[in-house]
Amino acid sequence: MVGKTEQTVTGLARARAIYQDRTRRINELKAGGRKVFGYLDAYPVLEMLTALDIIPYAILGDLDEPITRADTCLPTVVCPFLRSIMDLGLKGRYDFLDGIAMAHSCEVAEKVAHIWRIYLKPGYAHFIDTPHTTHASAIRQHRELLQEFKNTLESFAGKQITPERLKQAIALHNRQRDLVRQLYDLRKPDPPLISGAEMLQVEIAVMSLPVEEGNELLTEVINNVRERRDVPPLKPVRLLLWGSMIDDTALLDVIESAGANVVIDDTFVGTRAFFSKVELTDDPLDDLARRYLVGIQNPRTFRENPISDGRKDYMADLESRFGYLKEYIQEWNVNGVILQALRYCDIHAYEVPSLRDYLNRIGLPSTYLEHDYSKAAMEQLRTRVQAFIEVIG
Repeated sequence: MVGKTEQTVTGLARARAIYQDRTRRINELKAGGRKVFGYLDAYPVLEMLTALDIIPYAILGDLDEPITRADTCLPTVVCPFLRSIMDLGLKGRYDFLDGIAMAHSCEVAEKVAHIWRIYLKPGYAHFIDTPHTTHASAIRQHRELLQEFKNTLESFAGKQITPERLKQAIALHNRQRDLVRQLYDLRKPDPPLISGAEMLQVEIAVMSLPVEEGNELLTEVINNVRERRDVPPLKPVRLLLWGSMIDDTALLDVIESAGANVVIDDTFVGTRAFFSKVELTDDPLDDLARRYLVGIQNPRTFRENPISDGRKDYMADLESRFGYLKEYIQEWNVNGVILQALRYCDIHAYEVPSLRDYLNRIGLPSTYLEHDYSKAAMEQLRTRVQAFIEVIG
């Protein structure tokens, strides 16, 4: 709970402080006896951790930290974000974690989950081999995998995740998703009431707190943003940012300082993590299996392809895969898209040609940026970003 002496600090300022020093609050909670589990990407089921009073804590990288240790266990020709988190783990940055929960978001992330367990020997480690399709059989398989996850968590904690506990946790996380969506809605006006960089700081802060505290922070930020006078300046270009993991404001700072407002995203620390809610039925485990497999939009998941006249219809396929982006584009009044991917991020890079075809089809300009995981790499993109914004503006 936020103390009374801190109430004069605005929600945005508090979020920025947590973003800049993620471990301060989590170490206070650990000192009070709370357990903290690290999780990677959007696929570990956070509700199960919350149901056992375990704090989910997002494992993120560090653009300012040179990668010097990860080469001992990962090749240099793989995702630099995953190399960064492995490097930080080997350097002791995540020694405070009581356990980890990771899932099969991509092939390299799968390897990192096992390497982390072997090299760092956490007190608890579980890997969810999340299916890559959304067929009914895949959903059933995912439910079985979540049952196994539940069993290992209960064994670790020494108590049961009852249906009541699980439903309460789902309600808390659904509330958080509602609040994040409200904050995204405040980016619809022109100019938006909160910048893309500020939004990322808030989301990372929320991913560094217990869900209850995260919800309190979000409520405060929403009230703060609605009443603020120092709104971001009006700019002629409103962008959607798509692609690989972005866990630092560096790229957003480059884009927004070049003359655009980033008003919506399709990234892991963003809409993919927060927009899809758990739709409750009589079986919360089945509901979680559906949300975390079907509800999350991500190139790593293969969905049903439409068939026309016995043959694959390319345009219908594009609409099936990217139609949700059209809704973002319309609701947030987007007039350009920046597609970005980390070097060696195949699941995103392979998607770019088809996505550009789709954007061309709906008449929206786009540009593609491939970059390494460093501040220097972000600055090298400035000229290309400026050129793209000038074309649109």
